[in-house]
Amino acid sequence: MGSDGKIFTLAEVSEHNTSKDCWLIMHGKVYDVTKFLDDHPGGDEVLISATGKDATDDFEDVGHSSSARAMMDEFYVGEMDTSTIPVKQKYTPPSQPHYNQDKTSEFIIKLLQFLVPLAILGLAFGLRFYTKAT
Repeated sequence: MGSDGKIFTLAEVSEHNTSKDCWLIMHGKVYDVTKFLDDHPGGDEVLISATGKDATDDFEDVGHSSSARAMMDEFYVGEMDTSTIPVKQKYTPPSQPHYNQDKTSEFIIKLLQFLVPLAILGLAFGLRFYTKAT
């Protein structure tokens, strides 16, 4: 394990991603949590799934206690070279054509101009055949 103050790259930390060797990145620091896997209240899968990335958000979203935060000191192995962590891309939705209310109403009017006379014609034929049959 690294001594205090050692700087690790994301590639180096990502190699430690098993239940026998598990390192996490949180708040720019690197922690070897291998010995804690069996004792973690959320199970070892939660910790293993957080390897190979910055797990700060995962850690904070759970709302860990102050005693859990204090425990982290004993698992500290070094600092993270944050320049090796990819920057999160902000999601930008694909651009869509502008919705034009006027065009939609024009389409509906044209559709109704076609369908209403057709419906009247169909009703007239239906009534004619119905009255002929009786």
